[in-house]
Amino acid sequence: MKLYSPATIKDIRERYGFRLTKSLGQNFLTDKNIIDNIIEASNIGENDLVIEIGPGIGVITKEAAAKAGSVIAVEIDKNLIPILQETLADETNVKIINRDILKTDLTAVIEEEKKNFPQMENVRIIGNLPYYITTPIIMKLLEDGVPADSITVMMQKEVADRIKAAPGNKERGALSVAVQYYCQVVKVTDVPKEVFVPAPKVDSTVLRLDIRKEKPVELKDDKLFFKAVKSGFAQRRKTLLNSLASGTGLGKDKIGQILEEAGIDPGRRAETLDIDEFAKIANGMFEMNL
Repeated sequence: MKLYSPATIKDIRERYGFRLTKSLGQNFLTDKNIIDNIIEASNIGENDLVIEIGPGIGVITKEAAAKAGSVIAVEIDKNLIPILQETLADETNVKIINRDILKTDLTAVIEEEKKNFPQMENVRIIGNLPYYITTPIIMKLLEDGVPADSITVMMQKEVADRIKAAPGNKERGALSVAVQYYCQVVKVTDVPKEVFVPAPKVDSTVLRLDIRKEKPVELKDDKLFFKAVKSGFAQRRKTLLNSLASGTGLGKDKIGQILEEAGIDPGRRAETLDIDEFAKIANGMFEMNL
């Protein structure tokens, strides 16, 4: 059964009386080439655990199961569970969990699976993320320190552009710096809206986020780093001096001193800074006991 076939998707929906829930951002992928690209880019090995977020009817899950040692599919919509139990019935290495990923302790799930799958080598997270909660999902995975090696996910192209934006790019923002602090970002492929059922209003992009084993900069205080990043981008049109002074509440004199000692022009804007420069600002704030 070709789960990615529009005819198959239609048949399953009719047999189960399944209605798409708009609030969950349900769009089913129908292009086998893109499915193959996602699986290949994920670098799934036979001793790897795959965590899939939002399996839908199991289109990507089935392909992942053929490569992985174990697959855990986390699906929030209880109406999709019986469908998944049918479409994945032959995949003995797949477990289906009916949970909200934002309320799931994935670290605990992984630790529990290690007991059943002691030969586990890598943990790969994959998924077609609902557009409306893409950022919260990614940041939860990273901030929670989920012991995964990579996150290969499809998302709205606009969000992907922000995540991978380099210094100097107008798309660069706090999300760019945060994700790049935790990960190396690799673009896999663009995905046109026409290859989904139903078709969304915007195009998508698949990114692979390779989680860093070591952070790219040395920080005195992680919280100050993210405070500096958030403050810097809070008022994008303002100079770095003004946005940081306003966002941190430290005033222009102290921020000016920090920027001077870091060798950063106070007239620059936040999107021009790299991670190392934000780290210098944060460490300067720490040294001032702020």
